[in-house]
Amino acid sequence: MHIAAAPQITLIIAAALGLLNVWLGVRVVRARTTHKVSLGYGEVPGMEARCRAHANFNEYVPMALILMGLIEMNVGMSRWLWGIGALLVVARVLHPFGMDRPMPNPYRAAGVILTFVSLLFLVCWAIAISYGITH
Repeated sequence: MHIAAAPQITLIIAAALGLLNVWLGVRVVRARTTHKVSLGYGEVPGMEARCRAHANFNEYVPMALILMGLIEMNVGMSRWLWGIGALLVVARVLHPFGMDRPMPNPYRAAGVILTFVSLLFLVCWAIAISYGITH
């Protein structure tokens, strides 16, 4: 039986983002354990920001990885896909550091903007592939 190989770029970017997701989760669990908060945010400074940083990650990253995987299956290895994947990783590293700081701050803004740029690029690329505009 032949098993198709996973798209390599997407696999590596997903692994990097997976590690980041674990780190974000550990930050929440440590704060909850330290301050004995089972549900919600309690009265713990920064708890809501950490929880939201983790939730925000899980709201945006899955769609980006789905798009990356589908694009890679259609176009194969691509420097553009490497670049957009790396940009997404940087964006998702910057965002939680920004969430830990008072607004406004450049880390959170850059994380949000770069995440949206990454997603919009992937969406446009996927649409272009769907309509045969690019391969």
